[in-house]
Amino acid sequence: MKGLKKKRRIQIIVVAFVALTGSTALIGYAMRDGINYFRPPSEIVADPPAAREIFRIGGLVEEGTLVRGEGETITFSVTDGGASVPVSYTGVLPDLFGEGQGMIGTGTYVDGTFVATEILARHDETYMPKEVVDALKEQGVYQHAGGGEES
Repeated sequence: MKGLKKKRRIQIIVVAFVALTGSTALIGYAMRDGINYFRPPSEIVADPPAAREIFRIGGLVEEGTLVRGEGETITFSVTDGGASVPVSYTGVLPDLFGEGQGMIGTGTYVDGTFVATEILARHDETYMPKEVVDALKEQGVYQHAGGGEES
């Protein structure tokens, strides 16, 4: 009787371990497409990502590159001061989107152009996403927009 209890206990532990391992593998597999890494334009130019990789790009919309009204696709370039990446986007741009403004886009890098599926613009006159600020500081281009100290 004692040997049977011990054997059953070991079986339960093994089944629980297999179930835990299987569920961890399934969660990891499900999350692999849900994680979008941020990449500044300098990093994209230096080491282009795979064509199927979905990631986020951020920086400033380069002056003189925003082309609207020629079909449904809007094109512009985004820069971090060290490099510039052409972007194409089909859809409605946010109201505050414009040249010289900070932006973040989600999409893929195809044949030298970032094809955006989502574009976000800063939501007021002084805000800029932390990732964009860090990338611009790294290139020596960042200028604090507000009159006070940086936070």
